[in-house]
Parts: sequence; structure tokens; C-alpha cells
Amino acid sequence: MTTTLDTEHFKQRLLEEQRRVKEALDYIHEENRGQLEDDREEIPSDNHPGDMATVTFDRELDYTLEENEGRLLQAIDAALKRIDDGTYGNCVNCGQPVGAERLEALPWTTQCIGCKRKEERG
Repeated sequence: MTTTLDTEHFKQRLLEEQRRVKEALDYIHEENRGQLEDDREEIPSDNHPGDMATVTFDRELDYTLEENEGRLLQAIDAALKRIDDGTYGNCVNCGQPVGAERLEALPWTTQCIGCKRKEERG
């Protein structure tokens, strides 16, 4: 028995997640806007290695978060495109249905659980 995937439900989930990710990116950008100036003001003139390490760590963490959110936004945009072109919910590797439960957990996923497991095993 074949069940029809409620693409409208997943489209709404993806659009909500897209808004959340864009807000997160906007927040990161806003926080970083004056960060370099703030960092320069906060670091004492003796440039203590511990202070420099903290600033460097914070900056790298922000870049990593931004990169991760950017990748997620790309995956969401691609999933929305798949909804529009009628391929959403099909595994890009084997063509089988991804499964509603998996899509509920990761609405931007492109692979069924079997193909994802094979990929992770190498």
C-alpha cells in the first residue's frame, strides 16, 4: 500500500525552519558586526595569550555556527525545490521513498535510512 506524502505539511515545516535559520544567521551577523572593534578594546595592551585565545575561540565558534547554518539553509532551499519539482521524499541514491518518519525528523534529508547508513559506513 502506497501512502501519499503530505508535501504541504513538510513545506510548512521547511519554511518555518528556513525562517529560524535566517534569524540565527542575522543574529550571528549582528553580533559579529562590532565584534572586531569590541575585541580590540577588550584585549589589554599586553596581549595576554589567554585573552587572545578566548577571542580566537569565540570568533572560530561564530564562523563554525555560521557555516553550519549556511549549509542547513542550502539543504532547506534544495528540499523546497524538490517539493516544487515533485521529487521530494524520494531517496536521491536509490529512488525509494525516504519515509515520513525520517522526513519528520529531518525534513531536508535527501536519503533513505538504508542509503544513509551505507554512506556512513564508507
